[in-house]
Amino acid sequence: MSMKNIVVYCGSNLGQNKAYFDAAQQLGQEMAQQGYRLVYGGGNIGLMGTIATAVLQHGGEAIGVIPSFLKNMEGAHPGLTKLYETANMTERKNKMIELADGFIAMPGGLGTYEELFEVLSQAQLKLHPHPVGILNVAGFFDPLIQMLQNTVTAGFMPPENMDLLCCATIPAELLEQMRHWQPRDAVKWVTPQWAQQIRETQC
Repeated sequence: MSMKNIVVYCGSNLGQNKAYFDAAQQLGQEMAQQGYRLVYGGGNIGLMGTIATAVLQHGGEAIGVIPSFLKNMEGAHPGLTKLYETANMTERKNKMIELADGFIAMPGGLGTYEELFEVLSQAQLKLHPHPVGILNVAGFFDPLIQMLQNTVTAGFMPPENMDLLCCATIPAELLEQMRHWQPRDAVKWVTPQWAQQIRETQC
């Protein structure tokens, strides 16, 4: 499946580490030069505004999707190729997923985590066939990766689902991983040994 439109989830703040800003500029440049269209939250502030500006400055296309109340609070990016205005956050998320051929999360806050986990959960349930990646700038996502590994160890996620997530520290490497990503089948529901023993004693 070809990947044309890439949704990027990232912060409406810049963050304390300038490396986040630099990575947003690099990803935007890389996407534009490789012919990928950006789909993002539409804002003109923080890392969101940074990546959109970088894409546009390097000849790429940027599509924004922003709820009306955030358009009034944050302001939409003035140079976008196209801007969709939605009634609420749920409609925004659904529209971005509808437009996507791939998803990337960069450093961000609660909204970024919510969006990332929604598309990961949908991938697990085979509700979309697209790659999901994280740009792990300055180790930002290290705790999240550890949490997912702990989830596997605790028996709440099959090990194969770790492969739902592409991960790299350099934009070009992440895009390369996503281009070659293939979904893997995994058993969603597994009965632990202790529960199986209980069932056997009840038979």
